[in-house]
Amino acid sequence: MKARMPKGVGGGGPSNINDLVRKAQKMQADMEAAQNELKSKEYSATTGGGAVAITMNGAREVLKLEIKPEVVDPEDVELLQDMLIGAINEVLKKVEDDTTETLAAVTGGAGNMIPGLF
Repeated sequence: MKARMPKGVGGGGPSNINDLVRKAQKMQADMEAAQNELKSKEYSATTGGGAVAITMNGAREVLKLEIKPEVVDPEDVELLQDMLIGAINEVLKKVEDDTTETLAAVTGGAGNMIPGLF
C-alpha cells in the first residue's frame, strides 16, 4: 500500500523546484548588486592621532595614503612602519566587517550555513 502525503507537504514537485530556482536566481542577482555597491564604497582609517591616514575601496585597493611630515623621522622608521601597518589593518577590518554584514543581509545568513556558496 502506498502512503499519501497531504497536499502541499513533501513532494518536490515542479512548482516547488521552480520556486526554489527563482529564489536562488534573485538571491544571486541581489548578491551581485551588493558586491558591486561594496566595491565602490570608500573606507578610511587613521593611526598615530591622525599622523597616518589611509583610504581604501571595497575592492581592497588603496586609494589614498597620507603621512604627516612630522612623523617621517629617518632615525625612527619603525614607528612609521608600525603606523602604516596599523592603519592598513584597521581599514581592512572595516571593509571585511561591512562586506560580511551586507552580504549576510542579502543571503539571510545562508552563506554561513553552506560554506563556499557565495
